Amino acid sequence: MKKALSLLAIVAFSLGTVNAYAQEDMAASEEVVEALATETMDSADAAVDSAAASADSAATEQEAPAEEAAVEEAPAEKGFTQILKEKFIEGGAFFMSFVLLALVLGLALVIERIIYLTFAQTNTEKLLEEVEGALNNGGVEAAKEVCRNTRGPVATIFFEGLDHYDEGLDMVDKSIMSVGSVENGKLEKGVSWISLFIALAPMLGFMGTVIGMIGAFDAIEAAGDINPSLVAGGIKVALLTTVFGLITAIILQIFYNLIVAMIDGIVIKMEDASISFMDILVEHNKKNA
Repeated sequence: MKKALSLLAIVAFSLGTVNAYAQEDMAASEEVVEALATETMDSADAAVDSAAASADSAATEQEAPAEEAAVEEAPAEKGFTQILKEKFIEGGAFFMSFVLLALVLGLALVIERIIYLTFAQTNTEKLLEEVEGALNNGGVEAAKEVCRNTRGPVATIFFEGLDHYDEGLDMVDKSIMSVGSVENGKLEKGVSWISLFIALAPMLGFMGTVIGMIGAFDAIEAAGDINPSLVAGGIKVALLTTVFGLITAIILQIFYNLIVAMIDGIVIKMEDASISFMDILVEHNKKNA
């Protein structure tokens, strides 16, 4: 009986021990599984993060060259003078130099005429009053002195008329007409050259056009084929010479019309002042008669 109880106690103890070990093994297994799962998730997260970082760096590397290429491809804005210089050089040095020479000479004559006509303008009303006052108070010599100290063609006409006063009013009228013609010629000096350059500039441009077209057809004939790249060069030269010739003519034409208007205004004042001057001399002659 005691042996049977002892055996039962040993069996029960063995089963308890086995159960404890089994529970410990299961707990350890669960801990191992949890650890492995945690490591797996951490490694997966790290892999995802590294992949995202790699993608971001690759995108950044792709965007950086793209931005650099965009910066390099963006053309710099050219100024008007730079474009004008480039087109002038592309038009050919031979004919473009003649067009430029016509523009420079024409503008030089324009500036000279404008300065001369500006100084030739006179306040005719004030001059007539001064001449009349000097003539009544100091005589012919005093009036001549007033005209001598005044610039302009009107004063020159008055001086010549007073210089021939002793010869009679008819001689005064003739001298005024003669000196008026001379002064009118001085006003128009160089204007014909401006009109020449106005006509010459587009002609030079058209000549460059014809020569450029001839060069284009020569290139076609030599190549034996109509290739746009062969024809484009000659046509471009032709068009550029024409454009610059027309621009030169337009600029000079504007100043030419301005100069003609100034000359007409001065001539009209000269004629009106001459008539008024003759009236003053007639009145002065009546008083002294």
